[in-house]
Amino acid sequence: MPHRPASQALSRFTVIDLTRVRSGPTAVRQLADWGANVIKVELPEELDEREGMGGPREGSDFQNLHRNKRSITLNLKEPRGRDLLIRMVAKADVVVENFRPEVKHRLKLDYLALREVNRAIVLASISGFGQDGPYRNRPGFDQVAQGMGGLMSVTGLPGQGPLRVGIPIADLTAGIFCAYGILTALLEREVSGEGQWIQTSLLQAQIFMLDFQAARWLMEGEIAGQAGNNHPTSMPTGVYPTSDGYVNIAATGQRIWEKLAHSVQMPELIDHPDFATAAKRSANRDALNDVLSQKLRTRTGKEWVDLFNAAGVPCGPIYTIDQMFADPQVRHLGMAQAVQSPALGRIELVGQPFTMSRTPSTLTEAPPERGEHTEEILTELGLDRDEIQMLRRDKVV
Repeated sequence: MPHRPASQALSRFTVIDLTRVRSGPTAVRQLADWGANVIKVELPEELDEREGMGGPREGSDFQNLHRNKRSITLNLKEPRGRDLLIRMVAKADVVVENFRPEVKHRLKLDYLALREVNRAIVLASISGFGQDGPYRNRPGFDQVAQGMGGLMSVTGLPGQGPLRVGIPIADLTAGIFCAYGILTALLEREVSGEGQWIQTSLLQAQIFMLDFQAARWLMEGEIAGQAGNNHPTSMPTGVYPTSDGYVNIAATGQRIWEKLAHSVQMPELIDHPDFATAAKRSANRDALNDVLSQKLRTRTGKEWVDLFNAAGVPCGPIYTIDQMFADPQVRHLGMAQAVQSPALGRIELVGQPFTMSRTPSTLTEAPPERGEHTEEILTELGLDRDEIQMLRRDKVV
């Protein structure tokens, strides 16, 4: 069927999706969920040797990444396949790819080549380490970027070695920054009429995400280390045991610290010489944590969360993922959204993390089957049935 936009916000834009695995599909998902006409270009199945790259099509990961798109199969190594893509580029607004840098040049799909066809085209490229420089041709993977980007050196318990975080944060943030770059370029294009080439990488995204830890080094010469669950600069902030589990507390600032001390019925801590100032609480964090841990073990997590919230002390439970989705606030926010899949029936996927009052995002389409919309999209390009059958016979599509 024709494109059914998931939102009206970006419905006037057509996006050609040449991405795979995670960082690129993450970028394109942001556009698809807000209504862009996303055309996912895939190899014909018999030519695709990348089995396992991104998981099975019916798996939860693929389904969550590729909703709200249409799919066409094209063999880009075949001249007619590339020519069809170029015809699509001529009518499109955005092309997104996360090939290794040299691949797009080999396929003659680099920015200069695309601009000859459509001067308004926005090309967005994600790589492991950048489009140029000494590491440009290295394969990029999330965990490698976490390590080289400094994240693993500040994650984990002190003295227990580097630790990656539990999500592919370099992949995900590179994709989100890429989508942000695309939207910035489209806004600028309204003034200049010109497209441009957006470049980001897993390494750049990971370094940017270090944020204040990176700034501590750049401005103050401080090299952050592992702090476990303790906040590196503000105490008491961290994970504390209760009688039935654990609770997060973030008592930053003097006023909240005093509220915490009163909430645990230990007001004497406020003026204690080891804890009277933020600097002293940070310097004596182990002693302070021991005192608080002994007290917090006397009640359940829920009791402490209710008590602290009533007092204005930032805190919260530590959920498993099933508990998180069962939380009433999470349910109210609609973070799990249902869509009907022809292959899998009713499924739930993760919704967008922001809302818009006039042009909301919905999950209108489950991820397409490979090449599900090939004939439809080629017909939109002006090809007739005989031409399409010939392309199928010759394994161009």
